[in-house]
Amino acid sequence: MTAATLPASQPLNFRFVALIVASAMFMEQLDATILATALPTMARDFHVLAPNMSVALTSYLLSLAIFIPASGKVADKFGARTVFAAAIAVFMLGSILCAQAPNLPLFVLARAFQGLGGAMMMPVGRLVLLRSVERRDLVSAMSWLLVPAMIGPIVGPPVGGFIVTFLDWRWIFYINLPIGLLGLGLVLRFIDNTHGDAVGPFDWSGMALSGVALGCLFFGFELASHPDLAPLVIALLVVGAVFGLLYVRHARRTADPIMDLSLMRLPSFGTSVIAGSLTRITQGAQPFLLPLMLQLDFGLTAAQSGGIVVATALGSMSMKAFAPGILRRVGFRTSLIVNGVIASCGYATCAFFRPGWPFAAIFVILMLCGFFMSFQFTAYNTVAYDAVPSERMSSATGFYTTFQQLMLSVGICTAALALEGSMVLRDHAHPQLGDFSAAFLVVTGISLCATIWNLRFAPAAGAEISGHRRPRAVTAAALGDGYDRTESA
Repeated sequence: MTAATLPASQPLNFRFVALIVASAMFMEQLDATILATALPTMARDFHVLAPNMSVALTSYLLSLAIFIPASGKVADKFGARTVFAAAIAVFMLGSILCAQAPNLPLFVLARAFQGLGGAMMMPVGRLVLLRSVERRDLVSAMSWLLVPAMIGPIVGPPVGGFIVTFLDWRWIFYINLPIGLLGLGLVLRFIDNTHGDAVGPFDWSGMALSGVALGCLFFGFELASHPDLAPLVIALLVVGAVFGLLYVRHARRTADPIMDLSLMRLPSFGTSVIAGSLTRITQGAQPFLLPLMLQLDFGLTAAQSGGIVVATALGSMSMKAFAPGILRRVGFRTSLIVNGVIASCGYATCAFFRPGWPFAAIFVILMLCGFFMSFQFTAYNTVAYDAVPSERMSSATGFYTTFQQLMLSVGICTAALALEGSMVLRDHAHPQLGDFSAAFLVVTGISLCATIWNLRFAPAAGAEISGHRRPRAVTAAALGDGYDRTESA
């Protein structure tokens, strides 16, 4: 029985489904950010130089690049619950292998295996939510789902610092087990095993082309923060771009490509991908720039800066209670336009933070930043699927998740380049407050460009989801060609 068929006496079910999916995503987000804190300690145990540990991060990214595009097709064939549960199990097993790894090569292999589970968890988890929740509850459910995505990157560093300081680094991976076991039990007990309509053979050629393209782009953007690796970064980005063009050529000639580029023709989906990608550059840059500025120029410890940055997580959590009502009153288009400007300008205020500011004022501003940016992503991640037919939902979730991950890496790259560029222009050997200010303003300017695309949303976009207008007042043309208003999300 799906959530859509449950009786009205169980109104909290959509939150329950969202939190089941969110538990797996929280585990993944927390794992990714905690690891960065422990790399120097792990390098000592493995008897290697700390920079050599970067291969542990890139092996995980390689798995994401290869397998995220395939997630939708796999879920269609074997069922969303089966694949989601298997992904959690693989991630937990990978965590155990990581914790038990005696040397760096085996640790890298374990991280790649763990990445296979992570690649399936993100898009298939979203697919489970879209297929299990009624359209009228989708905004609320999506806002609950986004909380771990906002919290994980923020609480990860202080948690990692605590584990490395007071425990063994291997506990970074063991803490995934209770979270994963809880999520796995709930998935198997409460989630329906929905299938999609598989069309044609699996696109192995497309998987190879997209894997090389995305892998090189992921690595290139991630390594862009290291000026000494500039030749490697350029080579990776060039190779990634070439294989990306080859994939586009392949997708146009293939009946059922692994990443369906024709989804971009669906108005709300294509607009959400582009506008959301521009906004995610700022979201990816902020966790990179802010802790560095607080530690290098404010003189704070890692624990102190982590305590301040956690304000954005608190803001994002408070948002979930307000999103449905705001969208019901003003609709997606107006909300995205107005809130997009507010959210971007909120992060721009970070450019004006100075050591003399009261920490309480900085904390409150960051809470507001988390609130408005979390609302923006709740709206993007919901309205994107407004006009997607049910038979294409699995392809859409894989496509959308791929761009989400890629643009967060682009955000780090953009922030690093803006910081480095300011240092060169100002002839600074080390980043100073003015350099951080310039970098914050650059990434803010990029996210403000999303306003151009937000204006392209139809006035009736997502009306049936938000309840802003009566469904009967929404025409098929406004919702997109081929969309059946009776279909469940």
